[in-house]
Amino acid sequence: MPSSRRGSGTVTLPTGQLLAVHTRTQDEEDLPHATKKTMADHLRKYESLFTLTPQRMRMIVEAFKETLELGLEKPEQVVPMIPTYVFGWPTGKETGDFLAVDLGGTNLRVCLVTLQGEGKFEMTQTKYRLTEEQKQEDGQKLFDFCAECLKTFVTTNLEDGTLKEGDTLPLGFTFSYPCFQEKIDHGQLIRWTKGFGAPNTEGRDVAAMFRESLRKHNVPVELTALINDTTGTLIASSYVNPRTKIAVIFGTGCNAAYMEQVKDIPKIKQLGIDPDAEMAINCEWGAFDSFEHEHLPRTKYDIIIDEQSNKPGEQAFEKLISGRYLGEILRLVICELIDDGVLFLGQETYKIEIAYALDTAFLSLMESDPTEELLMIIGIFTHFFALETTLAERQFFRALAKLVGRRAARLSACGIAAIVSKMNYLEEGCAVGADGSLYNKYPGFADRVHEGLQDVFGDKGRNIVTYHAEDGSGVGSAIIAAMTKVRKDAGLYLNV
Repeated sequence: MPSSRRGSGTVTLPTGQLLAVHTRTQDEEDLPHATKKTMADHLRKYESLFTLTPQRMRMIVEAFKETLELGLEKPEQVVPMIPTYVFGWPTGKETGDFLAVDLGGTNLRVCLVTLQGEGKFEMTQTKYRLTEEQKQEDGQKLFDFCAECLKTFVTTNLEDGTLKEGDTLPLGFTFSYPCFQEKIDHGQLIRWTKGFGAPNTEGRDVAAMFRESLRKHNVPVELTALINDTTGTLIASSYVNPRTKIAVIFGTGCNAAYMEQVKDIPKIKQLGIDPDAEMAINCEWGAFDSFEHEHLPRTKYDIIIDEQSNKPGEQAFEKLISGRYLGEILRLVICELIDDGVLFLGQETYKIEIAYALDTAFLSLMESDPTEELLMIIGIFTHFFALETTLAERQFFRALAKLVGRRAARLSACGIAAIVSKMNYLEEGCAVGADGSLYNKYPGFADRVHEGLQDVFGDKGRNIVTYHAEDGSGVGSAIIAAMTKVRKDAGLYLNV
């Protein structure tokens, strides 16, 4: 009798473990499937694992707040609370042509931004895809690629006499990875995130590395500001909506930025900056609860993802909420149920057993229009994994996807709540500019964040409203380059 990957019965391994095996004959038409009751029983177990109570959320918020304050007080903390040397809010009067380069987790984006004043701008942009190989090869090669793309863009888009011989355009470089900055046009990479691992880069000044590549390729630009996309999102969103006090990114990675008074940043006291001045802080909060793992509700699936990642122990908060990992959490649960003999008996399951085979985009499809989502689930499992599913199984997958997505949104709300609480924004309320693929494309994510804020703060949580942010890595980067030029032309804080 030809057997599939799994037979029926059990086999005792040399280790003493029991291996469940399932078989079927070729002429059997009906595959064995889990019953509706079986799936409901399992769902209850996962509901208890992935559900975050309001009480637990408030405990996380308090711990988060303490972590933020520690990062402002002392250098080299787990959540580094990086001073950005972006001073104050934009006036809306910034004008001129500025270039922006954004080295994101998936693409390299190059923009020409013309600021027209009064909160208006025009932008031309081109995206260049980053391969997985480029993300892992030598750091200087990565910056050479960035310089080559920028040169191509400048040659293509500035042929109309915008740039005269010998002139250079100010460049805002959006580099969205944790950097230690002592001035706005320098930045020492603390660690790669978002799956990057380019060697010979961590601990080095990435602005200097990029300048070297720009010089090598004769690109007519001056790198004016090195910024994080979240800081750019804060400034760009404020440029258009002055009620904005916080910016957050929920995408491949996760982060937040807000404006802090210099007197409340003890670790830069020695710089002699006016204590009443305001400076944007890049939180790099994806590292919250890293290494110690004392506060976040990690399941065994989260621990597997962490241990098998290229940075075990690090980016603990990010690994629970980022779009990079949500699909993998769901896949690990499914694989556990396959191994327990609950799902896909007698079917070849090797395709879904490949790490990261279930993209987070599939989760968002599973949570799309209720009339279509069950059909979507059939399509996902049939087309990508050659697996047949029953209605009970599809309903289970949909419910499980909602649990994983809801937990991510509620944890995201905890981060926002920590900044709101720290800065006393709750009474007067504020707008939160939010960006990233998870926030923009995952059905119901924003609503669940708002629900989470109300669970933390009660009805006053309604005063905190997230909205789709302005383009931080392009427009925000250009505005910061403009603000920096104005500041330095005025002779203000030239040492930073």
